[in-house]
Amino acid sequence: MKKALFIGYVWPEPKTTAAGHRMLQLLTSFKENNYELVFASTAQQTEYSTNLAELGIKTAQIQLNHSSFNDFIKDLEPDVVVFDRFMIEEQFGWRVAESAPQALRILNTEDLHSLRNTREICHKKEISFTTEYWMENDMTKREIASIYRSDLTLLISSVETELLKNTFNIPEDLLLTLPFMLDIVSNEKIKEFPSFEDREDFIFIGNGKHAPNIDAIHYLKIAIWPLIRKELPNANLNIYGGYLPQRITEMHKPAVGFRVNGWLKNLDDTLQQSRINLAPLRFGAGLKGKVVDGMRNGTPTITTTVGAEGILDLTTIGSTLEDFAKKAIALYTDKAAWLKTQQEQFTITTTQFAKEKVVTSLFNKIDGLKQNLKEHRTKNFIGLLLQHQTMASTKFMSKWIEEKNTEK
Repeated sequence: MKKALFIGYVWPEPKTTAAGHRMLQLLTSFKENNYELVFASTAQQTEYSTNLAELGIKTAQIQLNHSSFNDFIKDLEPDVVVFDRFMIEEQFGWRVAESAPQALRILNTEDLHSLRNTREICHKKEISFTTEYWMENDMTKREIASIYRSDLTLLISSVETELLKNTFNIPEDLLLTLPFMLDIVSNEKIKEFPSFEDREDFIFIGNGKHAPNIDAIHYLKIAIWPLIRKELPNANLNIYGGYLPQRITEMHKPAVGFRVNGWLKNLDDTLQQSRINLAPLRFGAGLKGKVVDGMRNGTPTITTTVGAEGILDLTTIGSTLEDFAKKAIALYTDKAAWLKTQQEQFTITTTQFAKEKVVTSLFNKIDGLKQNLKEHRTKNFIGLLLQHQTMASTKFMSKWIEEKNTEK
């Protein structure tokens, strides 16, 4: 049986983060394609971490900057190694290249961290984002180097794939657009969803460790919700998310319909009881889990251009503060428009995120690369250059840290 090692930045938390949900989708797809799986991480598990053992996935606690990992991966002999975000590739990529050279090295980006970071900086400075700002960011240089060192990089959004090709001239054969992998919601299931009349209130979902979510909640509180509440004085907005900081929980004001509820145990049921899903994201990157979650649960979603990025044909986009609130109010009160939008968003999830189609593209790519791995790596000269010892700063920094720790 083929083996795949996933090295996680954190342990998957699909009920608190879109990244955790995405990771679980990847793990499941590998398992369904007859891979023996091992998930390893230096992080500590939390109360929200998925029990991977129950899914038949082996786990391992590994150490950072420690040669024990070299022995671990030599013994494992994986066919594929998946790095969860570029920081993990920086820390472990060179060890994998040296101790398991036969393994296909895949970088899973979740979203492009450097893109999200640059957009956040531009937002805070109140300046327009440009690719020039993005290229100047030191995090961008690190992330692009990680992409070149990897045999394949998974991008969740087609927009990011095109940005990498057009801005940095990264070869297409190093990249694969791999959006969310969703099970198709059948017409029979859709008929069982609560009706327009059986739903009430607005909802926002987002964990508190993600800066775009904190900004969006603040934006809702001070700017958007007052406009909506003025027209709909009996409506409520329910905010859900794990790890919400105190400054957000203190926004809880039931008297004005702004309710901060904390972690949500059952995402789908709660979304299906809500009439409108709000996602006023002002910066970020990748596909937005909260947007897709609303759509697949039949809860029409209002978002921004940032929130809609990578989702084709999504029309419920608020171009301004007033436009966002106006669209939310209109859909909340107009049953015919609500039903039409619900069906449009079901169609989007079915055509763009159907699991079978997406998974097939992934394993066709993996199988092709495995058959021609030597040639593929030879063509990627910049990747070879970055693996060379004269350029391997992350490798020698790790060795230096390991030596310092040994001396203590």
